[in-house]
Amino acid sequence: MNIATFLGNHQISQNPFQAEEARHDSVFIRIETACYHPDFQKILGDFLRPSSAIVFGERGSGKTAIRLQIEQRLSEHNRSNEHATQRCLPLIYDEHNPVLDRFSRSVRKTAPQDVLGEFRLVDHIDAMMSTIVPKIVDQALDEAPGTYGGPGDGGALELGGPNPKRFRQIDAQAKHDLLLMHLHYDRPDSTVLRTRRLKRALRLRSTNPIRGYRWMAAISAAVTLAGIGYFLLKQPSNAVWLWWVTLVLLLLFTGVMAGRLGLLWWKTHRLARELSGKLRVLNRPASSIRAALMNVNTRDLFGAGLPRTNDDDMRYAMFGRLLNISRPFGYRSILVLVDRVDEPTLINGEPERMRAFVWPMLNNKFLQQDRIGVKLLLPLDLRHLLNRETSEFFREARLDKQNFIERLTWSGAILYDLCNARLNACRPADASPMTLRDLFAQDVTQQDLIDALDQMQQPRDAFKFIYHLIQEHCSNVPEDQPQWHIPRPVLDHIRKQQVDRMSGMLRGVRPG
Repeated sequence: MNIATFLGNHQISQNPFQAEEARHDSVFIRIETACYHPDFQKILGDFLRPSSAIVFGERGSGKTAIRLQIEQRLSEHNRSNEHATQRCLPLIYDEHNPVLDRFSRSVRKTAPQDVLGEFRLVDHIDAMMSTIVPKIVDQALDEAPGTYGGPGDGGALELGGPNPKRFRQIDAQAKHDLLLMHLHYDRPDSTVLRTRRLKRALRLRSTNPIRGYRWMAAISAAVTLAGIGYFLLKQPSNAVWLWWVTLVLLLLFTGVMAGRLGLLWWKTHRLARELSGKLRVLNRPASSIRAALMNVNTRDLFGAGLPRTNDDDMRYAMFGRLLNISRPFGYRSILVLVDRVDEPTLINGEPERMRAFVWPMLNNKFLQQDRIGVKLLLPLDLRHLLNRETSEFFREARLDKQNFIERLTWSGAILYDLCNARLNACRPADASPMTLRDLFAQDVTQQDLIDALDQMQQPRDAFKFIYHLIQEHCSNVPEDQPQWHIPRPVLDHIRKQQVDRMSGMLRGVRPG
């Protein structure tokens, strides 16, 4: 019997249990506001006073689903008129492959453990800023993400609303901060092109004096050459001394302008090299940064505290600038969501590599910043490594203050309710509600299903269990003799099969 026929008999339009990844699950989108993990409120916290949370969970335990639910709740909070002046800015930090690829090229190492061993907290902050600053600049310039060929960075950011001219109304310091953040963290391949446009969009005057010296040196050199040419051709006999004095003064002036021009170019080049060496996750050549700096007055930047060293405070100040930029649009806090740390190619799910990448963020100063909440959704493998750390590490991390969730656990009853919600999400709106029990024979009780789901322990395995139950039943029933309810022997067989699969997965002898 065909699976679609079996489901259609129960008025189920699509298989509710075939998806294995929350990001690509169309059913989850329909029920994400109805089904939450029991610890969701603790993880979520309060958007008005965001707090950090560290969550550990096995693969398939719902970490990404929780992140998507947080994003949904945050979007509702920001759209509410009640919180028009108390919004919370989302900063999604889950695309780590581009970051690590650029970083590995910057440190010029190939061994994954060597590359990840170089990764520091300042690099994480730089990577976070590089995910959100291009979106803000996109909106200030009224451009779609990726207009200049760069990545879309996960979609547009609704900061100033549909009218980009609102950026002209922000105060001078916020404009200056946006320009500075753009120079550091905008898309490397389009920074130079967008610098001039951003200055015009903000109506911000910031001109590098090197251009003035360049013009003065060029004009002075031209006048000097013209004077020398005229003197050699005409060879005037009157007031020769005045000609010599004039030419000498012009030569001196040209030399001073050229010297000043060279000095400013060297200072700009040196600054570009320092920034290029410290912004390792961007892997920007010094020539790119220098070209961007040529369009602004670098004197304004030196007093701002540039990230020219590995000093954490310079990076923490970037969060303050981000808040200063977004404050005129009603944002008073930032929520950083960290997810999918096991997926990058360079990490490849290896616990020790994940540890090298994640541990720099387990820092109390970073996690307890004022008006900034950091949600770390981490694989359970890291929880086991955490137990081996020293007391000094725990004193620095202060995990007792971070809303620590040791493991995302799901009871059979919660998974049963979750399966019911998915079933009804795939049925017509006017259909009467059904439960998972309605798919099974009379001798299968609700408690039998709850007990079976309890052994699955997490949503992904629960959905696989139900999917294989339906598949096994349909594959053994002929089309001309349909059976619309799954018998107990099939339940017992698939239950044992799935328990064996999970056991093999935990021992590392099965892929999943």
